[in-house]
Amino acid sequence: MRLWRQVLLMACPAGWIQPAAADWALNLPAPKSDIAARIYDIHTLILLVCLGIFVVVFSVMFYALFKHRKSVGHEAHHFHEHTTVEVIWTVIPLLILVGMAWPATRAVLDQKDTTNPDLSIKVTGYQWKWEYDYLQDGVKFMSVSSTPADQIANKAAKGAHYLLEVDEPMVVPVGKKVRILLTSNDVIHAWWVSELGVKQDAIPGFIRDTWFRANEIGTYRGQCAELCGRGHAFMPIVVEVKSEADYQTWLAAKQAGKLAKAVAAVAAATKTFSAEELKASGEKVYAANCAACHQADGKGLPGVFPGLAGSKVANGPATAHIDLVLHGKDGTAMTAFQDQLDDVDLAAVITWERMAWGNTGSPVQPADVKAQRK
Repeated sequence: MRLWRQVLLMACPAGWIQPAAADWALNLPAPKSDIAARIYDIHTLILLVCLGIFVVVFSVMFYALFKHRKSVGHEAHHFHEHTTVEVIWTVIPLLILVGMAWPATRAVLDQKDTTNPDLSIKVTGYQWKWEYDYLQDGVKFMSVSSTPADQIANKAAKGAHYLLEVDEPMVVPVGKKVRILLTSNDVIHAWWVSELGVKQDAIPGFIRDTWFRANEIGTYRGQCAELCGRGHAFMPIVVEVKSEADYQTWLAAKQAGKLAKAVAAVAAATKTFSAEELKASGEKVYAANCAACHQADGKGLPGVFPGLAGSKVANGPATAHIDLVLHGKDGTAMTAFQDQLDDVDLAAVITWERMAWGNTGSPVQPADVKAQRK
């Protein structure tokens, strides 16, 4: 793309650009909430102000250079101070700044007004996934990137939503004020969905809040916007906005699934699974929760994340392995999984780690995991 076209697109609001140039995509995403619309408008306003300053300043400069050049006999005037000029070039920028700050400050204050929400969702950041807890409805689940490993490793063609797809999206009703309570379990993350006008840091040990009200049914995608470690790029956010009726249907299904899963977990806690059953399930759990650090081949990243292939943990006593996965390890990126996975999934993934890649560890049953929970 030629330089002049880039400058034109950066300097002009979207409405001035010919439709044929729409796919150049050098603007903010189309807003889908009132707050996002205000952010979009303020962005356009300030861009126009900057364009106006650019035109005025450079017009005066080039005029002065052309009219007052030495070749036409112009002689420079010598003066030291000019009170009127100094007042003008102080007052005008001040007025411009106030004019830009007024709508921006009102938008920021409105962004912080989380009172009277229709729905409250606690969002917890982990390396590298999100947990959504619907506080009023008793629904909680993890949201993990679902981009296939072959696409990430360039062994397969990239999908339409490469690195912007998850297994469990956040679901909210259209037209309702959704309050987001943000925190983190490890390092600083940031929950960012541009089309909804939401961007807020998730800080360990603190609860911060923000809100949005989606105006249109649809699927909106975002990402963690805080550099949070090696897996930062694999921490997408997907928000599905549904009609009230469809949202209630989804919510009822999640609540019924939670009850069914709880009943199944109680039954499975006393069941003895074969090693092959545990490995088959554990491979999937490992891919969703562990491969980002320890790698799909179990070799880890030397000096960053330890390998599991041939490790003392995977080939040692099962109790030590269970304790590490359940409770994590302080001072490292190894987080506790006791609140993220149930006993069956934990037993499965631990068994997979102990029996894959040539490891010779023994399988683990859900009852073994349950016995070591704190």
